[in-house]
Amino acid sequence: MSAPAIPLRLTAPAPGWTVEADVVVIGSGVAGLTVALRHAELEPSAKVLVVTKDVLAAGSTRWAQGGIAAVLDPRDTPDEHLNDTLIAGVGLCDVQAVRALVTEGPGALRRLIARGARFDRTPDGELQLTREGGHRRDRIVHAGGDATGAEVQRALIEAVRASEIEVIEHALVLDLLKDARGRARGVTLHVMGEGARDGVGAVRARAVVLATGGMGQVYSATTNPAVSTGDGVALALRAGAVVRDIEFVQFHPTVLWLGEGSTGQQPLISEAVRGEGAYLVDHEGVRFMRGAHELADLAPRDVVAKAIMRRIRETGRDHMYLDGRHFGREKWETRFPTIYAVCREHGIDPAVEPIPVAPAAHYASGGVMTDLRGRTSIEGLYACGEVACTGVHGANRLASNSLLEGLVFAERIAEDIQAVRPSPGEPVEPVESGAPSGLADPRVRPRIQAHMSTGASVLRSRESLLATARALREARWTPVEVPACTESWEATNLLTVATVLTGAAAARLETRGSHWREDHDTRDDNEWLGHLDVTLTEEGLRMTYTPHGDAMPPRVAQELTAAGLDPAEVDALIDRALAEDLQEAGDVTSLATIPAEQRSAADVVARKDGVVAGLAVAEAVFVRLGAARTERRAKDGERVRAGDVLMTVEGPVRALLTAERTALNLLTHLSGVATLTGRWVEAISGTAARVRDSRKTLPGLRALEKYAVRCGGGVNHRMSLSDAALIKDNHVVAAGGVAEAFRAVRERYPDLPIEVEVDRLDQLAAVLDEGAEEILLDNFTIEDTARAVHVVKNRAGNRVALEASGGLTLESARRVAETGVDYLAVGALTHSAPALDIALDLRG
Repeated sequence: MSAPAIPLRLTAPAPGWTVEADVVVIGSGVAGLTVALRHAELEPSAKVLVVTKDVLAAGSTRWAQGGIAAVLDPRDTPDEHLNDTLIAGVGLCDVQAVRALVTEGPGALRRLIARGARFDRTPDGELQLTREGGHRRDRIVHAGGDATGAEVQRALIEAVRASEIEVIEHALVLDLLKDARGRARGVTLHVMGEGARDGVGAVRARAVVLATGGMGQVYSATTNPAVSTGDGVALALRAGAVVRDIEFVQFHPTVLWLGEGSTGQQPLISEAVRGEGAYLVDHEGVRFMRGAHELADLAPRDVVAKAIMRRIRETGRDHMYLDGRHFGREKWETRFPTIYAVCREHGIDPAVEPIPVAPAAHYASGGVMTDLRGRTSIEGLYACGEVACTGVHGANRLASNSLLEGLVFAERIAEDIQAVRPSPGEPVEPVESGAPSGLADPRVRPRIQAHMSTGASVLRSRESLLATARALREARWTPVEVPACTESWEATNLLTVATVLTGAAAARLETRGSHWREDHDTRDDNEWLGHLDVTLTEEGLRMTYTPHGDAMPPRVAQELTAAGLDPAEVDALIDRALAEDLQEAGDVTSLATIPAEQRSAADVVARKDGVVAGLAVAEAVFVRLGAARTERRAKDGERVRAGDVLMTVEGPVRALLTAERTALNLLTHLSGVATLTGRWVEAISGTAARVRDSRKTLPGLRALEKYAVRCGGGVNHRMSLSDAALIKDNHVVAAGGVAEAFRAVRERYPDLPIEVEVDRLDQLAAVLDEGAEEILLDNFTIEDTARAVHVVKNRAGNRVALEASGGLTLESARRVAETGVDYLAVGALTHSAPALDIALDLRG
């Protein structure tokens, strides 16, 4: 008998009660409570409802020991925090999301302090800052030594209790309610006996925020509390939302090892302990992280976890040790009182003996895919915190970025709900279509966890993942009818998440970040610099590979590479341009005037005749901001007429209009360069001379501007000062003569081409005697240019190239070219070409 499919809805009684709210937040950690508090501030008249599975304080936030990362030290910068985060994320971070995190993070932290959170301070009242793995600066604030999460949770709960926010505790969320257009309209939930309401009910709301935390309980050993059963990710999958990068599960390298076979929530030994100077050793006392990474014991978590697992395999042991004996008892008791107490509770005294540690499931870097405002692929459904994939963490979360992400993106969600004011219709019952249904038997839960820990944990391979997938399919089959209850709903959620995670891990044939494939043990940017997006349909799981958002579509990247451009450099340029345009608030006009669901097509149209260049770059901008489809109607280098459509783009109207200015800034400028170059090329057509550019380019745009020159029919001179030696008048003065300058260059760089600039005819002989390969005639009259050509060709034939530069105009270009020079150098091509008028016309 085949196993039943993953259900699209949980089997549950019909709701026996209904509550109306403006916003319903599912989850009561740092992310959920911050959304609720911030929205209540922005819209005091709104009814905000928080639903939580246990009591308000039962989630993962209170277990966060290390702290919150934020740039507070004057010697630190957001760019450094960004860079550390990108390195940890191993190529899959969304740079815009990370920039939002590191720039908005300090302000969000200060607002948390204003809500009452008390962090540890120095004797002079400044916030104490420490360092954790992957950080190159001290930027971690902490509370109670190692009780940061507990303090954050306390402050937020007190703020919620003092507000008008309604709370329903002991409530397990079941499924999403939608209106006839598929927009989120609320949730169904089950309130257990201790709650304010009993049994299955419904909350109707104009916006639903998932802040349900992680899914660590899918493994046997985890740092996550018992409530972390992946409920939010499973709900989103059943609702049809996109779940991204779920294979990237971070295993915390230093979890207190409680003995063979220990299961459930395990005590965490914070990374801050290593940040303060503790180090890892094996059973022989060898510090095995030395030489494994430049940061040694402070390497990113995936690096440390892998190193521990390698050492465990090499030595045949089942754990390693964290040595902090040199701290002394006083430091343990004051800086890490919680960890010290937990260790003592389990019979270990860190002041006199090393702590036994091993990796355990800790944090999901992937989750429900969102944009920069926390919006999922379902209108009106938002997600933040560990349940979400905002793009901040990439393939591996940087230590202490999680609480910060919860703060920053929670505020962004609250502001977006207030600005957009979703207005969904009435919820509709799902159409009975034979969609899969049913529940998992709660008795399979330990089996699910055991199989996941064996085959889809830190070490993965094709064989282990196939075996795990087979075991999960078998776990879905049950010979008895499973009653609808909390235990079966949780087991179904765990089985759903485990199945998707295992499938994604089997599909990603590389090792990257926290995903470690023993049979594909290297990172593969050629094939796998992208995301695995999963949706659940009536036919089953659908998995799609999406190229990384900061890495342009492969076709565009290949086109740029073929044109001699570096796609990574173009990407970085686009990133800087978008950062200048969007700032913190984004395109406020489009956000205010255009409904989120509105989609259309738009045409990129030439308003003047000219030569087009930069279409691939413009396309990359549109795609980066969410264009669903692009179609080129012209090619770079083509002459176009006013009114010609160069490209059509389709997608969300907000995305198209937000991308418009950045895309056109680049396209109109590069097309202007190509158009001006084309005029010069046309002016000297029929001669042997060629038009070429100079280094008079705009900062950061040299490669693209020189590409545009090629599109216009010109050729490039030097890209940089290191391509060839160019001896100019000031070099001659400094060296004591042209011959001396020439010899000095030849002696130091014997294989480098040497070009010499001259401004008088009488300099030619000396330059030719030294063996110049190219002579630049600077500001020569047409008559003197002709004489120079005669002298050089008679003495050196075609061995020496001649360039005319300075004082050239379109009117005189042909006469200069007819003198016989090889090149006309025109700095104006890149320095001062007028932009070609190109516009974006939105259809309808």
